[in-house]
Amino acid sequence: MEETDTDLVSNPGHAQIRAGEHLIYEACGDEAGPTLIVFGSIHGNEAAGLHAVRRVAEKLERLKPKISGRVFLLAGNTRAIAKAVRFIDSDLNRHWTPENVARSMPGSSIPPKLSEDFEQVEILQHLIGILGSARNEVYVLDLHSTSAAGVPFATVGDTLRNRTFALRFPVTILLGIEEQLEGTLLEYLNNRGAVTLGFEGGQHFAASTIDTHEALIWLGLQNAQIIERSEDIDVEHFRDVLKKSSGRSRIVEVRYRHAITENDQFEMRPGFSNFDPIEHGQLLARDHTGEITASESGLMLMPLYQALGEDGFFIGRQVAGFWLWLSGVLRRIRVGSLIHLLPAVRRVGNDPNVLEVDTVIARFFPLQIFHLLGFRKLRWHADKLIVARRNFDTSSPFSER
Repeated sequence: MEETDTDLVSNPGHAQIRAGEHLIYEACGDEAGPTLIVFGSIHGNEAAGLHAVRRVAEKLERLKPKISGRVFLLAGNTRAIAKAVRFIDSDLNRHWTPENVARSMPGSSIPPKLSEDFEQVEILQHLIGILGSARNEVYVLDLHSTSAAGVPFATVGDTLRNRTFALRFPVTILLGIEEQLEGTLLEYLNNRGAVTLGFEGGQHFAASTIDTHEALIWLGLQNAQIIERSEDIDVEHFRDVLKKSSGRSRIVEVRYRHAITENDQFEMRPGFSNFDPIEHGQLLARDHTGEITASESGLMLMPLYQALGEDGFFIGRQVAGFWLWLSGVLRRIRVGSLIHLLPAVRRVGNDPNVLEVDTVIARFFPLQIFHLLGFRKLRWHADKLIVARRNFDTSSPFSER
């Protein structure tokens, strides 16, 4: 009996795949054209992304003569997909730190140990070739789903190139979530110069999640100027699919992340969905220390209703269009290159993208100013605040080749 997409999503273990079998499909219509890379199921229990990638691969084969660039469709954590679990030894979407990548590069003397080490080695073999041969802009889509119900949305690392691409899709955009996390695949690719967009397509086991993922891929192919609307593929249909599933489009800034460990005994209160309004002090969850309440009013994002995960929930707030416009103006005239001239602010190792801020000024100088200029990643080092922004904010390293 033939399996349907609904069967596959409700029974994600049925996603047949071999360990290390990452490349689902590739096509090259014009080597000098743009490149689109799509990852499905970087988390093995998020089966819809892989099924959407396979759907698109079947249809793309008929469109090969009309492809104006390069397309690579990839499976994420193949070993976890086969077992229908989020990961085996460690989260593959937290595995892309500089240290881990260096160990996984060809020629490394350190053999892989964890299951996700092997996954990273295999994926890098593809990425090194794809990025190394790119002669035009490179775009990357990373397909995810959530344990809680809610409308689909995109997640975007805060560069102007990422924003420009994301705004071509009729979906709500979350700004700054990657800056709350360490070692994501898209952060690694962003810092290599790719334009990146993550997408949370819906609830893990909803058949509609495959539909939204597929719609995003087709719009990604059009927005990257790799295919055009034709009688073969009605891209406007897929735009309507995203519009209807996503509702009102808006920009939401991630303001808070509640990180957890497996020892926390974290338990989210039932009933929350993405973008539900919450109030300061509202009871959101419990763990071994007691009640967890909202640190501020805003919007609930990605509440955790599954066993594995390092993120209990996020809190966001809608961003007014004026601030996005002002941020774009300030970055294009390179105000960020002068901010190290402020008192108690200095570059770290002469890197224009990393600043050290004295704690005194950090208390009184609004962090939103740093956010406007793209400095979103924050960490404390002794009594200093370190802020960092992404490479290649306004220019592509690929189109300059």
